[in-house]
Amino acid sequence: MTVPTINNPNLIRKGAYINGEWITEAAKRFDVTDPANEQKIADLPDQDLSVVDEAIDAAAEAFKTFKKTTPRQRATWLRNLYNLMNENVEDLAKIISWENGKALSEARGEVKYAASYFEWFSEEAPRIYGKTIQPGNPANRVFTVYQPVGVCGIITPWNFPSAMITRKAGAALAAGCTLVIKPDSQTPLSALALAYLAEQAGFPKGVFNVVLTHTQTPAFGLRLCEHKKVKKISFTGSTNVGKILMNQSASTLKKLSMELGGNAPVIIFKDADLDKAVEQALASKFRGLGQTCVCANRLYVEKDILEEFETKFAAEVKKFVVGPGLDSATTHGSLINERAIAKVEEHIEDAISKGAKVVVRGGKRSDLGPNFYEPAVLSNVDSSMKVTYEETFGPLGAIIPFDDVDQVIEDANNVDVGLAAYVFSKNINTIYKVSEGLEFGMVSCNTGVFSDSATPFGGVKESGFGREGSYLGVLDYLVVKSVIHSVDF
Repeated sequence: MTVPTINNPNLIRKGAYINGEWITEAAKRFDVTDPANEQKIADLPDQDLSVVDEAIDAAAEAFKTFKKTTPRQRATWLRNLYNLMNENVEDLAKIISWENGKALSEARGEVKYAASYFEWFSEEAPRIYGKTIQPGNPANRVFTVYQPVGVCGIITPWNFPSAMITRKAGAALAAGCTLVIKPDSQTPLSALALAYLAEQAGFPKGVFNVVLTHTQTPAFGLRLCEHKKVKKISFTGSTNVGKILMNQSASTLKKLSMELGGNAPVIIFKDADLDKAVEQALASKFRGLGQTCVCANRLYVEKDILEEFETKFAAEVKKFVVGPGLDSATTHGSLINERAIAKVEEHIEDAISKGAKVVVRGGKRSDLGPNFYEPAVLSNVDSSMKVTYEETFGPLGAIIPFDDVDQVIEDANNVDVGLAAYVFSKNINTIYKVSEGLEFGMVSCNTGVFSDSATPFGGVKESGFGREGSYLGVLDYLVVKSVIHSVDF
């Protein structure tokens, strides 16, 4: 077993974090394993459902005073947290790579990206402004104020175990909300490291809470959704689970943010800078070995450049070095588990059986470990194949030829989800036509990597609602209060 050398051993925590206390005891425990070799790397408490109530009560009590802190004070704490993350980049990256399997270089990028949200929202906290309004009655005056919504339940996935928390927590803390965070049981160590740093940054006890479970994940989610003291749920994950959480939240009419599944099209026109399109499509498709909600799932390539694109794309894929994430030579690490491999293989076999052409076969690398998979590339893909209407969430590049702009827009839109899409062309008219015609919350033009703390992140259709990051991100954690005065002149 490869154990990373951690400069700050305090970042490796052995329990949940509730009301400023580290809780290590529980009747049951669960193992966290390294997906590269499936060896145990941590032993954590598999907490009872009652712990969720304790965390919610602690957050609700802390909210009474935290909501009254000044925006500048909250900004200072957030800035402290940003600085602490940057001081511990290498350690935090190793923890991500260890529990998630991604290459260390990608993990470093995630930590820096994750930290940027604390910086961004430290700057947004003092800029939460209300407005003055003149109503129809000339004797009345109206002004609005934004107030924090209250206790927020944050439920996050395994693929970005740090960034999926900070993107939500940064906005919530800036607004004056308190948090109960439920990380994925496959990758809880990053969440606990963030809790430790939040403690060091000066946040009062009860503001930042992390609960842990492996066997009772659905029950934990249900309790967060149905508890009256929880006023907001923010979830990143699959569309199916998002629908369940939304239904469970109906009884209390909670405020919700849902960042759900995607099926991103990349549309490459013959007038695009082909080398750049190849480079950026690769970056989008194989980031985290395709285990991202915004990664390219369908590569639409205009027929005139199809053969050249395939050749160049395949040549670059063959340069990848798949291996243990903590190995400095590795460009792409392991998948998260065997179910991820099964989904990729299902899509590959389905496409080949229906006439897809193998450009790069890829396949399991059992010599490296149980969850390693060489990326695959297929061409001659069409709409009858599963990869076009299901999200693969793995290292399969599916190339689909097209020759009509209106048809490719229609094909790209012919899915229930609408998170991210990509367009490559040098023609500004094409860029505008296609980007405005695509039914997706984010359309990235001539670049395959667009995520930034300043950019609104979110989807449409069954990819969810709400926006994370940017000046809009904090609004999802606020409610508007109108104050009306009658003035006697």
